[in-house]
Amino acid sequence: MRKNLLRVLVSVCAFAAVSAALAGDSWMGSWKLDVVASRFTPGPAPTAQLLKIETDTEGIRVSSQIMDVDGKMAQMSYVSKFDGKDVPWTGNPNADTSSAKRIDANGYENTWKKEGKATIRAKVTVSKNGKTLTIRQTGSDAKGKQVDNTEVFRRM
Repeated sequence: MRKNLLRVLVSVCAFAAVSAALAGDSWMGSWKLDVVASRFTPGPAPTAQLLKIETDTEGIRVSSQIMDVDGKMAQMSYVSKFDGKDVPWTGNPNADTSSAKRIDANGYENTWKKEGKATIRAKVTVSKNGKTLTIRQTGSDAKGKQVDNTEVFRRM
């Protein structure tokens, strides 16, 4: 009984510490892709994308819903402590792991990997007014095509 209580207290404290440390990050929240302001090389660009970054019991959950040009929906997500360690990434055709690392309250970097090989590097920044989140992606997709994307999101 005492060991179980101790485990629960340790888990709660760890969750509270991670939440407190990351709660001030301006990239937390819900974001909608501004397709017109974004650039996708190679294309085509998605017709819509929603990005949600929120506190989770294991760290920070990043989830995304994307609609492609054919109207097909895809969902991707990962949970990370933003400490640069690899974590599983579900639904991403260009990565099976993510290693996100917090830069500061206004941004983070993320290295995508597929079967252990780095594919795309992403740098995420939030504008000073907190209304725009920009993701700059460079590297190669899972098929070896060069990627040079600038995704612009607006806070919802």
